Amino acid sequence: MTRIAVFGLGYVGVVSAAVLADHGHDVVGVDTNVTKVGMVTEGRSPIVEPGLDDLVHRGATSGRLRATVDAEEAVRSSDLSLVCVGTPSHANGSLDLTAVQKVCHQIGATLGEQAEGHVVVVRSTVLPGTTRELVIPTLEQASGRTAGRDFHVCVNPEFLREGSAIRDFHRPPFTLVGATDATAAATVTGLYERVDGEPLVTAIEVAETIKYGCNAWHALKVVFANELGSICKQQGVDSHDVMDILCSDTRLNISSAYLTPGFAFGGSCLPKDLRALVQHARSLDVEAPLLGAILDSNQRHADRAFELVRQAGGRRIGVLGLSFKAGTDDLRESPTVALVERLIGKGYQVRIFDRNVSLSRLQGANRAYIEQEIPHIGALMVTDPAELLEESDVLVVGNAASEFREIIAKAGPEHRIVDLVRVAGVDGVGDHYAGICW
Repeated sequence: MTRIAVFGLGYVGVVSAAVLADHGHDVVGVDTNVTKVGMVTEGRSPIVEPGLDDLVHRGATSGRLRATVDAEEAVRSSDLSLVCVGTPSHANGSLDLTAVQKVCHQIGATLGEQAEGHVVVVRSTVLPGTTRELVIPTLEQASGRTAGRDFHVCVNPEFLREGSAIRDFHRPPFTLVGATDATAAATVTGLYERVDGEPLVTAIEVAETIKYGCNAWHALKVVFANELGSICKQQGVDSHDVMDILCSDTRLNISSAYLTPGFAFGGSCLPKDLRALVQHARSLDVEAPLLGAILDSNQRHADRAFELVRQAGGRRIGVLGLSFKAGTDDLRESPTVALVERLIGKGYQVRIFDRNVSLSRLQGANRAYIEQEIPHIGALMVTDPAELLEESDVLVVGNAASEFREIIAKAGPEHRIVDLVRVAGVDGVGDHYAGICW
């Protein structure tokens, strides 16, 4: 049994407090709103949520759940504080962290007089960097103590949906704990012994980012389905049939496929088909700003790759992988081809190694593409990786061919590495390594 103080009796706070009390923990809810405190004290939920009234009543009746406006008393009587206060938006979209900072100051002021070992858990939705840049400094300043030694801080984002919050608490997509030390992580994961699934322990910033990534992904899916549905409607196509079939593909569509940060997309299908769909929407007078922005975003990502190469400082560039994907010789709309063309145009010396691309054996569309886009490709290609290393200051990894790991391993300290695909085994080689999304 853990003694828990839950700061903020809003949606997340009340649900968390009631469920944890039902799991046998000793929970005190803290809020400045005396009405909410009074309702919990009387065994009534201050929010409408199926099943929550029963949990609050059961907790209050058993004595495992109570509420107070006295933050100091709550911290003194607990081993762990859950920060569940709101983080609303300012007019410009930025987060209002006033409540988070105020609660952290209250907790810290009491920690200065308390025995060591208290764990402060940020459950409020905060942007990456907030815990290290605001929460921990506020706690340390108010307490006069040091995080990681005298007290501990974790991040534990929630994934509760209104209308199914209690079920979501017990069966979450994952239980995530961001921690700086194993002791704090063990304390927080212990709260979820009766929850489905093994808790995932990660870095604090990863835990902060996950909630935003999930919500942005959900929002993206809604808009994508609606834009495609609007195009369907204009032509009498059943949009639900389309999406039902699309979602039935769990190998590519509803899966981790294409969800690994890396270089821009290319090839003979994605750019061409996306352009056609966007133009088709225009011809139907259907606004599809999300679909229309994809190619522009993809180009901006390709621009980032060029900037990374430019910032590396060398003028001799060795490119590992020319095709848009490892294991293929398809160069059509390869973002690496476009990058090479841009580098040449800016006066860089470029050498390319790609075992799958040989001008002498390329035929048809691939050969035509080379002759049209970069006709001097033959002069840029090398067949020996050692030659590439010798003639390059900067190595650019353009696709994920497995042999590139070995080539990178042979690079000397004089080489700078720009990795566009996160080739395994090279992310950590020092200051001369730069990844495009990591």
